[in-house]
Amino acid sequence: MRVLAIIPAAGAGVRMGSETPKQFLSIDGVPIVVHTLRKFNEAESIDEIYLGLRPEDMERAHVELQREQFQKPVLLVAGGSTRQQTVSLALQKASSDTDIVVVHDAVRPFVSPEMIHLSVEAARKSGAAIFGVPSVDTVKQVERQTILGTIPRERIVLAQTPQAFRFNIIKEACDRAEADGYDGTDESSLVERLGGAVTVLMGSDRNIKITKPSDLPLARLFLAQEHEQAERREKLLM
Repeated sequence: MRVLAIIPAAGAGVRMGSETPKQFLSIDGVPIVVHTLRKFNEAESIDEIYLGLRPEDMERAHVELQREQFQKPVLLVAGGSTRQQTVSLALQKASSDTDIVVVHDAVRPFVSPEMIHLSVEAARKSGAAIFGVPSVDTVKQVERQTILGTIPRERIVLAQTPQAFRFNIIKEACDRAEADGYDGTDESSLVERLGGAVTVLMGSDRNIKITKPSDLPLARLFLAQEHEQAERREKLLM
């Protein structure tokens, strides 16, 4: 079973309020996207990685990859103007023997290799799988600042990545969405609109998406905790 990971990173990250795209902002001296790539490089389930980028970010990413020297092959792919287009362009370059595709946000660097493996196994069994965390807040449906209704919280999850799919399922979903002029907010929504079932796995509160300046202090805390855990493991092995 050949597994491809696609990391769409072609956005400008305007919500971060920085001239540098958020995926290239540094935490502990390392760009966020590199922290994310490290997790996929560690994941035994992954065979190769495609990183979707803006043309103007290609050289910067190439320099970072040269510095890291990942064990797994990482291909830089020119992205589109939307996340969906970036994923579609990457799928067009996928090897014909690709069985499973895992799509993950470039700015979710605290995904674990275990989560990646679980998503691959779930997609292998059911065809499509995502991670989600239950909403702790009451969810309101609104229009023009007026509440239309309250959505039962027990039926709500907040979607995360990685999202994993059998290759033929995500390829058809992306092709149909493009033909219909539909732009989804995540990959699973493209499968849903075709009537496909998507398995939901329990996500993690640590699997944060770094999108705003206020997310950075928490990201630095999580990274420091990861370093501490790694040091403890090394001492135990000595």
